[in-house]
Amino acid sequence: MNAVQEFISITPWTIVFQICNLLILFVLFKKFLFKRVMAVLDARQKELDGIYDAADKDREDAAQMKQEYTERMSNAREEADRLVKSAVDNAQRRGDDIVHQAQAEATHLKQKAESEIEQEKRKAYSELMGEISGMAADIAGRMVEREINADDHRELVEEFIRNAGEAS
Repeated sequence: MNAVQEFISITPWTIVFQICNLLILFVLFKKFLFKRVMAVLDARQKELDGIYDAADKDREDAAQMKQEYTERMSNAREEADRLVKSAVDNAQRRGDDIVHQAQAEATHLKQKAESEIEQEKRKAYSELMGEISGMAADIAGRMVEREINADDHRELVEEFIRNAGEAS
């Protein structure tokens, strides 16, 4: 047990030497190791600050790009709406022009047809008058050849009407 007591016992000189060793190690660590460790830690801190600053800048750039994208999309939609409206207006105008042109052409064709019908009527009327004149001259010639009484006159008129109906 005595051996154990010596092993566990506390001697003041051992404590003093251990404290001195501890102070010497502390001074050496501070002089040679602490500055280097602090320099590495400062470099790491600056690197992390740089990364955080870059991330913040990238986030701000992304927000700005998103805003620009939103504005461009809005402008593109407005431009597309304007182009569609313009195309619809142009198509409407073109359709109206085609309808007006077709109406004008139909009116022109109608007038031309009416004019041709009128000419055909005049031609038919002229031919009819020519035939009637010929028949009247023929009747007059027959009347002159013979003497007409009331029965003959009625018969000539009926014959004239029958011949006029056949000539048409």
